[in-house]
Amino acid sequence: MSQTETRQVAELIWRQDLYPRFEPIPARIQQYAESIELLPPIEINQRNEIIDGYHRWIAHKKSGAETIAVTVTPTLSDVELDRLAARRNADFGIQLSTEEKRHKARQWFTGLDVDKKGIADDLRVPLRTVQEWLSRRTKDMKAERERRIAELWLACWTEEEIGKQLATPEGTIAGLVPSLSLENAVWQKSRIFSSYEEPGWEPPIYNIWKVKQKSNKTTVFGNSEVGFTDNLLYMYTEPFDIMLDPFGGGGSTIDVCKKRLRRYWVSDAFPVPERLDMREWDICNGTPPLHKRWGQVALLFLDPPYWWQAKGKYSEKPTNLANMALADFHDTLVQFVKDCAAKMHNGSHIAMMMQPTQWHAPDRQIVDHVIHFAQSLSNDKLRLERRISCPYESQQANAQQVDWAKVNKELLVISREIIVWEVI
Repeated sequence: MSQTETRQVAELIWRQDLYPRFEPIPARIQQYAESIELLPPIEINQRNEIIDGYHRWIAHKKSGAETIAVTVTPTLSDVELDRLAARRNADFGIQLSTEEKRHKARQWFTGLDVDKKGIADDLRVPLRTVQEWLSRRTKDMKAERERRIAELWLACWTEEEIGKQLATPEGTIAGLVPSLSLENAVWQKSRIFSSYEEPGWEPPIYNIWKVKQKSNKTTVFGNSEVGFTDNLLYMYTEPFDIMLDPFGGGGSTIDVCKKRLRRYWVSDAFPVPERLDMREWDICNGTPPLHKRWGQVALLFLDPPYWWQAKGKYSEKPTNLANMALADFHDTLVQFVKDCAAKMHNGSHIAMMMQPTQWHAPDRQIVDHVIHFAQSLSNDKLRLERRISCPYESQQANAQQVDWAKVNKELLVISREIIVWEVI
């Protein structure tokens, strides 16, 4: 029986090339991060490579833990690690999907004398299922490669970057990309969502958007409601348009863009570890490096820190947007919007979500940022199109704030707005 040991979280190694899933599950990582003291040890080999427990490991990183409990199982090869990881998942973990198991079976298939029963045992599926999967291996591997290329293209990776990730010639990628229209088979399950035709969905018809409860899969400080993002996609984009979100937070924009078949370039100055397709980018360094893709950006969505409401929440550096003096905060965002607008095509849109700062403002005097941005950014390149109210629930205020408001006969700010400009 393996003994439990302790390792530094930072010294463990994740082999993405051997990971059995197509992508991690952010909601499960969030769940684990809220109760890491209850999690069982993860399993690693003698080289500190993770065999089982990726989600638990990322949860420790997300919660800021420095050490993690592990058990050590020596492995002799990458193949042994790979198959052991799949076996552990089948027995104890979040079950792989059928598509993920089929992908693994084909990876392990090396010839006619391959141990198909062993593959079936490792994946915990019937032998006849593995035999069926492998009989169509060549055709299905081509479809699998096309699916993966489509996913990376949707995430706005360049043809060169996709080629490197998949060890596929760039010319092959360039030849396939033009075929990634809505009619392509890889999008079959998503077409109804791309056109907002799923049962129960209702379009926004008023300029007040309220939510009864959060629907985001992950939670980080300052996370915006994914329903607001979805409404903006409906109003201002078409399938395969690019949405740019440089304040990605917990990554809810990624989820809704995948669902709606919008391409996305999502970043954050402090990207969360569970989102592999979120870039690291600080807008203080200028516009993101989209290069030739700027002409396809239909929507830029900004949900920045609401100034000192987020002071010290992300970083103690004075150059962090949430720690700046008010004038610098305004100037930085105004310049960023102007620079992006100069690269975007006429008819595209820029939306910014913002709340007045009150409780954390000097002397608790309300600073209405929306008025400043509306005045500073309405010019011959940007036309202010609309303002949308997105109020918080009154429960946002704590007891201290409520008492202060009563004593001082003040009104607590629970208003929040999305202001939208059209690039002209």
